[in-house]
Amino acid sequence: MNKPFRSIRIVFLLLAVSFSKQLTAQSITDSIDVFIKGKMAQLNIPGLQLAIIRNGRLDKLENYGFASLEHQVATSSETTFSINSMTKAFVGVAVMQLQEQGKLDVKDPISKYMDDIPDEWKSIRIDQILSNTSGLPNNIDEKEQVLGDGNEDRNWEMVKKLPIEFRPGEKFSYNQTGYYIIGKIITKLSGQHFTKFIEENQFKACGMTSTRFGDSSDIIPNNSNSYSTLYNDDGKWINDGKLHNSYAIFPLFFRTATGIISTSGDLAQWLMALQSRKLLKNPSSIDQMFATARLNNGNIGGFNKLTNGYALGWPTVVREEHPAMAPVGGMRSALFLYPQDDLSIIVLTNLQGSNPEWFIDEIAGFYIPDMKTKNGFGLSKNLKFLRQELLKSGFENADKIFNKISRSHKNFILTEDEVNAWGYQLVEQGKKNEALQVFKLNTLLFPKSSNVYDSYGEILEALGNRKEAILNYRKSLQLNPENTNATQYLKDKK
Repeated sequence: MNKPFRSIRIVFLLLAVSFSKQLTAQSITDSIDVFIKGKMAQLNIPGLQLAIIRNGRLDKLENYGFASLEHQVATSSETTFSINSMTKAFVGVAVMQLQEQGKLDVKDPISKYMDDIPDEWKSIRIDQILSNTSGLPNNIDEKEQVLGDGNEDRNWEMVKKLPIEFRPGEKFSYNQTGYYIIGKIITKLSGQHFTKFIEENQFKACGMTSTRFGDSSDIIPNNSNSYSTLYNDDGKWINDGKLHNSYAIFPLFFRTATGIISTSGDLAQWLMALQSRKLLKNPSSIDQMFATARLNNGNIGGFNKLTNGYALGWPTVVREEHPAMAPVGGMRSALFLYPQDDLSIIVLTNLQGSNPEWFIDEIAGFYIPDMKTKNGFGLSKNLKFLRQELLKSGFENADKIFNKISRSHKNFILTEDEVNAWGYQLVEQGKKNEALQVFKLNTLLFPKSSNVYDSYGEILEALGNRKEAILNYRKSLQLNPENTNATQYLKDKK
């Protein structure tokens, strides 16, 4: 082949590779759009913003649904959303900026900077406050209303009279009082109100033109309406499934705990600035801020099985595969930063109760296939191994395969809850026959549990095997006479 033809062939090959990559990237983003729209329909989310950062660059920025249902205003890139407690991550950055300036050390006791505190508070450290392990009493009530009717002086005097909840570092307990204290420290050491310090050193430094502090009492251009399917009944959040308007008032002194309004695009700018060391110059500052706090006994504590840890202002997802930093806010907005994968995903919604943190990993799965639940992501090490063996030998042999594994692996232990959760995961994936075998296995592993027979009965009914379903619901009710689900099922089938 002569040189000109060889050169042309190379050019065509390069173009083909480039075009293939573009098609792959486009396929990923199109699939994400389909997924997001499906989630919005499932969860009744009116409006949503999405931003994805991949390899240090903004890979996707998209808007969905309505910022206002009443006026049928579509969500746009200018639409702002309340990010609620995600604000605490900005506070973490602000504290680390002051540490880099030599004005504090996160290991300092708060008594170094504050005089007007009870004696039993004086040994509490700044890092314990940021990680919600301080033991401080909360300055909100069980319905999450600010004590003292929003008056700062009354709030402060009331909370100081409350007993300390536990010895500092003893356990995790989500707390707003500590962030009020951090706000006072930032104001004192920076010489300006904490909101101004954060605005100048983060919002303006990152070019976050739409971001500000605010609440429902403020008139904010392009701000989305806020909706909820939740109401607070004596301290318990109840989801009634009905969409209604939601309002939140955050007094100025309370806005280190919650109070920032932003867009996914602005938050993407902030994350990229943070990771490129524009906000924190010393890499060790970010490492320290992102380190999950350890309790006095060496364990970690967090909100739930997903956001199971807490660092300095940043909730964390501690796990062997694809750990994440995971600020969440108001049961409506969340961002996941995957430090090992060079991937960040931001989801903002205007629905309290959407809890996007529970589906962000699924979005990540479009970029990282082993993060897809259909590929076993999220299962424990032992359950993953069982899944692999079942895929090879058939789910219908689940009990035999489990017994074989148990004989050869002495520490092979599964919990009732994880097996049950996997069964329902398979149902969601449309694999009802496989789910049937998993639920059946759970009845063999935990024969004294009412719940396993209830779940097995449910899948039997779904597959049309009513006779066996009735037998299992009866067994469930026998083990737990208070099982209302089994009672109602058997009543309906008479």
